Amino acid sequence: MSTVDSFGAKGVLDVKGTEYEIFRLNTLEGAQKLPYSLKVLLENLLRTEDGANITSEHIEALAGWDPTAEPSIEIQFTPGRVIMQDFTGVPCIVDLATMREAVEDLGGDPTRVNPLAPAELVIDHSVQIDSFGTSDSIGINMDIEYERNGERYQFLRWGQTAFDDFKVVPPGMGIVHQVNIENLARVVMTREVDGALRAYPDTCVGTDSHTTMENGLGVLGWGVGGIEAEAAMLGQPISMLIPRVVGFKLTGQIPAGATATDVVLTITEMLREHGVVGKFVEFYGEGVGAVPLANRATIGNMSPEFGSTAAIFPIDDVTLEYLRLTGRSDEQIDLVEAYVKEQGMWHDPSEEITFSEYLELDLSTVVPSISGPKRPQDRISLTDAKAQFHEDIKNYATHVDDNASGDTVDDVAAQSFPASDAPALSATDEQTEQDRPRDHHAYAEDGRPTKQVPVTMPDGREFELDHGAVSIASITSCTNTSNPSVMMAAAVLARNAVEKGLKAKPWVKTSIAPGSKVVTDYYEKSGLVPALEELGFFIVGYGCTTCIGNSGPLEDEISQAIQDNDLAVTSVLSGNRNFEGRINPDVKMNYLASPPLVIAYALAGNMDFDFDSEPLGQDADGNEVFLKDIWPDATEVQKIIDASIDTEMFTHEYSTIFDGDERWQNLETPTGKTFEWNPESTYVRKPPYFEGMTMETTPVEDIQGARVLLKLGDSVTTDHISPAGSFKSDTPAGKYLIENGVERKDFNSYGSRRGNHEVMIRGTFANIRIKNQLLDGVEGGYTRDFTQEGGPQAAVYDASVNYQEAGVPLIVLGGKEYGSGSSRDWAAKGTSLLGVKAVIAQSYERIHRSNLIGMGVLPLQFPAGESADSLGLDGTETFDIQGVTGLNEGGTPKTLKVTAAKEDGSTVEFDADLRIDTPGEADYYRNGGILQYVLRQIAK
Repeated sequence: MSTVDSFGAKGVLDVKGTEYEIFRLNTLEGAQKLPYSLKVLLENLLRTEDGANITSEHIEALAGWDPTAEPSIEIQFTPGRVIMQDFTGVPCIVDLATMREAVEDLGGDPTRVNPLAPAELVIDHSVQIDSFGTSDSIGINMDIEYERNGERYQFLRWGQTAFDDFKVVPPGMGIVHQVNIENLARVVMTREVDGALRAYPDTCVGTDSHTTMENGLGVLGWGVGGIEAEAAMLGQPISMLIPRVVGFKLTGQIPAGATATDVVLTITEMLREHGVVGKFVEFYGEGVGAVPLANRATIGNMSPEFGSTAAIFPIDDVTLEYLRLTGRSDEQIDLVEAYVKEQGMWHDPSEEITFSEYLELDLSTVVPSISGPKRPQDRISLTDAKAQFHEDIKNYATHVDDNASGDTVDDVAAQSFPASDAPALSATDEQTEQDRPRDHHAYAEDGRPTKQVPVTMPDGREFELDHGAVSIASITSCTNTSNPSVMMAAAVLARNAVEKGLKAKPWVKTSIAPGSKVVTDYYEKSGLVPALEELGFFIVGYGCTTCIGNSGPLEDEISQAIQDNDLAVTSVLSGNRNFEGRINPDVKMNYLASPPLVIAYALAGNMDFDFDSEPLGQDADGNEVFLKDIWPDATEVQKIIDASIDTEMFTHEYSTIFDGDERWQNLETPTGKTFEWNPESTYVRKPPYFEGMTMETTPVEDIQGARVLLKLGDSVTTDHISPAGSFKSDTPAGKYLIENGVERKDFNSYGSRRGNHEVMIRGTFANIRIKNQLLDGVEGGYTRDFTQEGGPQAAVYDASVNYQEAGVPLIVLGGKEYGSGSSRDWAAKGTSLLGVKAVIAQSYERIHRSNLIGMGVLPLQFPAGESADSLGLDGTETFDIQGVTGLNEGGTPKTLKVTAAKEDGSTVEFDADLRIDTPGEADYYRNGGILQYVLRQIAK
């Protein structure tokens, strides 16, 4: 917290007799002209100024922001709180639990280890749709979920009781981002600091890319990796560049027939066309006030699909109305309004704000749309959907040679299952021969490939499957299930369809998985549940399900028919991502659509369908029924919403949100201040970060006699470095699990085992597409092991064990943009645990560079214009790195001397830039990493 206050910003705000300490923005010249999002950042710097990591120069640079400048100024942002989901959050809590033991070992009080910023974890990533189409499905799916994930849940339940300022929302309650906007988000936070009640803007980072849903509420935040999340939980700042801000002006009203989903797919297309990677997007103008909060949240949610860091709406009366609806207290709402107005953050459409770039959308031009078949930005107007399908199906309705060597695009995309990790494909990747068509099907008259396959089901259903068949129709994902306008529209469409005698096609796997139990409450009150269930849309669980690939298997006979005949079938989901191979291994083509269109496609049964000219069926009198005959009337939908949703639903459901059902409450859970690690567990194990640690720091040392573990090229991403997706039994991770009694069928994924460092280190640098230049023509997680005669080929993990036993430090040589891609904590954790002491690259992605320091690994940079190749380094050399000891004297050397000795006795010498860029990073490195740094602060 601030110890400096150079600008005299600290003051008092009285709200109806309660006094709050605040840091006023009006003490800084230029602050009022800033976009809303930068005002939030500016307050953050004012409040946390410490004279070292956050200085008056940083504050002045932000207050005097130049909208036209390219980002270059680094600042330290301290989030107010952290949210997590269970896949990415488990390692954070494992580390906290390990810190408790380490404090105890150092003679301190383990109960002093708690999140220093409020942290909440929502278990939503593990439920899978194994059962569907019956009222029993939700119970069956939850029973299976607990069977699969019991070890992880026991650990999280212990954490729920052991830590202060840490809460767990148990399984079956909702999706993290919907729970966040409906309940957890404060909008303005308060905290007791030195006897004063301090108020400040709610800022929140999360271990999931779609954390930006909170941007719809005016809460600034975005998705981060585990190391940044842990840093934020432990009160440490996150490094970022002052961004460019794109002003997005909204005008007009959404026309009848279009939905909030159509709006967000249109915005996705526009922003991808414009280019907003690494930028903030901020919505402004007269039209903002006409955008309901639920629509704002839908738009904010898809910021990762836009490519932006955040996509934020300012705070106004619409925000306050939503806070009232969702049961926030009068005291909280009064504080939000008073604070935001006092700070000049209240949305005033008449105020001219300068942005870096400008875009505008007239909402009245939005038309019903879908996106696909594999990218969210590829929007298709519904009227063009059939013609576009005819074009796209030709790329999918082909045989693939299963015996061909190498891996196709489908294989790589499938690695994203099921932890929300994007596939490791970049613009530099090229199509492989296996991705090309091998033979041709017969074509129908209109040029569309067709292959009709008869299928008979055990229950008597008989039908024909063809290319384009809709095999999955899923109302899923917080993107849309948080929005009553589209959810109720789906229910009204279902009612209208049932009244006309329509039915979903018998091959469609149908489901609804809401992000909150409030959805079920208002569905039940509306009386529309029977119509949804009549069409097969039963609630199957409260979690991410289909949107993250947890769609569950298709029925056996359908799956077999698809595989035997290489059918290109489709899914339609109300989600936010549709990468190839992501939704279901049997489904090649995936389309994003609004909830009512999900139901419409279940009725149609095939993507080869024109809703304008083709009937969905016939009514009792034999009249043809078209989509326009059952499409919900927007006025009626709003009336039903008004009559069905009330504040009491939110207060009732969220009053017990942390309690869980009887499954959660009956879990056998360890008690005590420290966790009782189960030595048999293959999901949750105590990591070795603090072994041998003492209260006093050990002076850092130069690196002597290091060997190269990997020599890598340009654009090596965290997807290449970090373990992701599934793995086979002949890999180091697979061998470890088999040795520990786990059968191949129970391996699960790397994502589910992120709480076990033994699995994760074995998967680091093990991506099937990584190319280690120490070897010729070999892809995958292999290196040369120079502890053995002749340096034979070995698995990266196996070689690292030999090096560590021999006391040989390791380095990695990299190219340009090392560590780009998503922010993965295990890309740095795994590197460190493999025994890597330094990485020398041409340039770094900023967050991965910071994460390496956080794990005690030195990031060095080749001199400008130089690379490993230009210096003649092939990776067989032995490296000395001198000058590291300069860090012991309190400063940070600009360069370190690197000497590489070749096998013939010759040497290569160069001065590498030391990329420790802030005083805080230097402190982390001197301590052996960020966790050790914080641990020593706590133990004192």
